[in-house]
Amino acid sequence: MEVDGGDDSHKLDFPNLPESEEVKDWEYRMRRNMQEIIPNLFLGPYSVASRSQLEVLQGTGITHIICIRHPMEVNRIKPNFPQLFRYLVLDISDDYNEPIMKFFPMAKEFIQSCFSMNGRVLIHGNGGISRSAALVIAYLMESYGLTYLKAYQHVQQKRFCINPNEGFVRQLIEYEPIYMAKLQMAGTSSVLSCNDQHGEVSLKRSFDDREEDSSDIDNDEDNRYNMHQGDEQPPMFSSPTKRGNQNL
Repeated sequence: MEVDGGDDSHKLDFPNLPESEEVKDWEYRMRRNMQEIIPNLFLGPYSVASRSQLEVLQGTGITHIICIRHPMEVNRIKPNFPQLFRYLVLDISDDYNEPIMKFFPMAKEFIQSCFSMNGRVLIHGNGGISRSAALVIAYLMESYGLTYLKAYQHVQQKRFCINPNEGFVRQLIEYEPIYMAKLQMAGTSSVLSCNDQHGEVSLKRSFDDREEDSSDIDNDEDNRYNMHQGDEQPPMFSSPTKRGNQNL
C-alpha cells in the first residue's frame, strides 16, 4: 500500500494488512481467550499466560510474550515461564495520563524480532482490553500505514471487547503524524552516491542519520520496561535459555 508522506517525491510504501475473517458471534466468555489479530500476533488477558495454560501456549506455537502490568501488580502479573518463552515486561498503568506512546517503539522492535525468528507473539495485560490493545493498535498503524480508526476497527473485529482508555486513544491519534514524520525523515536523510563506472546514480538510505533524527522521540523509551519493581531498571528481556533476566 502506498501512502503519501506529504511530498510527491517521497511516497511511503507499506505492506497490505493481512486479510482474515472477522470473529463472528462474539460471546462474552471469549474475552478470557486470546485472539489472533494478524498472523502470528495474539492479544488476550493475563489468564491465557498463567501457569495452568502452558499446554495451550505451546500448542498455539507462542514463542514470545509481552507482559503488561501496573507497577503495583509485579507480584501478581509476571512471566511464568521465563525458561520457555522470550518475555518483554512493561510496567504501564491503565491511567488517562500514562505516557504509553513511549512504549510503542520497543513493543514494535520486540514483535519484529519475534517475526524475524518465525515466532508467534502473545501480547497481554490484565484483561487484554486497554493497555495491550493500545500497543497492538500502534503496531498495526506503524507497520501497515493505518490511521488509528482503521487499526482499531481491525483489532476490534478480532477481539470485540477492546477498549483503550481515552488518554491512550488521544496518544494513538497523535502517533499517526509522528510515525509518518519518522519514516519521512528516514527518506529525506538518504544520500546520493554516484557509480563512476556506469554513470548511474543510486539512492541509499542512511540508517545512522535515521537513528539520530529519531532519537528525540525515542531517547527515553529504554528506561520504562524491566523485570523488577521500579522504573530505574534498564530494559530487560527474559531469555528462554537461561533463568533470570538477560538482554536479547
